[in-house]
Amino acid sequence: MKKRHLSFWEIWNMSFGFLGIQFGFALQNANVSRIFETLGARVEDIPILWIAAPITGLIVQPIIGHFSDKTWNRFGRRRPYFMIGAIFTTMALFVMPNSPHLWIAAGMLWIMDASINISMEPFRAFVGDNLPSGQRTMGFAMQSFFIGTGAVIASALPYILTNWFGVSNTAGEGVIPQSVKLSFYIGGVVLFASVLYTVLTSKEYSPEELAAFEKEKEEATGVKAVVKPPVTSPQFFRKGLIWTVVGLAATLLIMFSGLADQNKQLYIVGGLLLVFGIILLLSGLITKKLPEPKGMVGIMNDLLHMPGTMGQLAIVQFFSWLAFYAMWIYTTPAITQHVYGTTDSSSELYNQGANWVGVLFAVYNAVSAVSAFLLPVIAKQIGRKSTHSIALASGGISFISLFFIKDPTMLLIPMIGVGFAWGSILSMPYAILTGSLPSDKMGTYMGIFNFFIVIPQILAASILGYITSEIFEGQVIKTMVLAGFSLILGAFSIFFVQDRDDVYRLKKS
Repeated sequence: MKKRHLSFWEIWNMSFGFLGIQFGFALQNANVSRIFETLGARVEDIPILWIAAPITGLIVQPIIGHFSDKTWNRFGRRRPYFMIGAIFTTMALFVMPNSPHLWIAAGMLWIMDASINISMEPFRAFVGDNLPSGQRTMGFAMQSFFIGTGAVIASALPYILTNWFGVSNTAGEGVIPQSVKLSFYIGGVVLFASVLYTVLTSKEYSPEELAAFEKEKEEATGVKAVVKPPVTSPQFFRKGLIWTVVGLAATLLIMFSGLADQNKQLYIVGGLLLVFGIILLLSGLITKKLPEPKGMVGIMNDLLHMPGTMGQLAIVQFFSWLAFYAMWIYTTPAITQHVYGTTDSSSELYNQGANWVGVLFAVYNAVSAVSAFLLPVIAKQIGRKSTHSIALASGGISFISLFFIKDPTMLLIPMIGVGFAWGSILSMPYAILTGSLPSDKMGTYMGIFNFFIVIPQILAASILGYITSEIFEGQVIKTMVLAGFSLILGAFSIFFVQDRDDVYRLKKS
């Protein structure tokens, strides 16, 4: 029994919901720092306000992945989660730009990101569920196309509304401009409609059919999945004790070194290590009473037994997402300061620069959308790993080049390299990863894989404020240069990853 090859339009339909998801994500990325600054946040405080987003993803995605793996009803396996997330994200998009205070805006970011994650995580597993090995690169590339397309329009919406339709782009101190508010309302409508379209036009395989496909793959390759025994209580205790000690040591080091006096966000790093250790210890206690891994224990069990390919990709993801997270939270202050020469968020010049950042984001997302169809062609010729390496390197060089540009129009050029890197980040790692995952845990492992997206974001939110203010003396553009070098490190690290789908393709040929 084999998965059938889907037509272009079937892959289109199952990926269309990502158009709306990226509408919400892009509006968040391009405008939340602007909203925070408008409501009184200082530049050095912006990363800690953004910390809600990655921490939410860290918690929500593996849980949603785990539950979607166990779900099968008349609405499907993944599709119920698409709709639940879409409903709550739409509501958050309507509330966010009307936040009267900074703390409310930060809270809405938390809710918005949780809701986006509820929809987004099952979409990744959806490709692994529905497509055969040979079409997965195309499937994730199609998602990248819709991500890019949605982000192009959403990122440029305030600019379009202001310059084409005359919507006000400025407001009184502490008030969000009308162009931003209207953009969020439009985004909410588009998000809900596009996710609903995918839900109504796509089908899913049953758990029994997926098990049969897995068996066929084992027979074709001659490589059977290794089923590791559940992690025992003593093993959980041992690993939990190690991570608890590491977390305590990191927290004490931050406390007594004086680093926390200037950057209290560093406590987040030590705190998360400590929490991870405690969760492992709790898993050990639960395993003593309930030997079968379920719920939190099941997720921790799968984390400790993750495939080798996932661990190798974790390093690549770390460098990639550290760079792009820095870009999302710092491009607006970097460009308005370095190119436009202002830090006054209520000034006309600042808002011109902020709108131009929306255009820059639209350009890099447009390039990522176009590259979605180019990447599978390149990968077929030189392989996924080489393709991803070239893409990350081009993005890194483009980030660094921002330091040397003073003309706003010239900023469009490096966005081409950034877009090529972003398109690859959204497709190649997932295409490589999917071949190494068991079908009955596709959602769980896609959620766990999000750890390696979230951890660099949390680290960035914890340390970039300190680096920018103390080491770079408030020159935000240097943080963008640092992000560029991070992408280049990711380009080198991809060559240490094993793409297990290559074995399957060679055996079939």
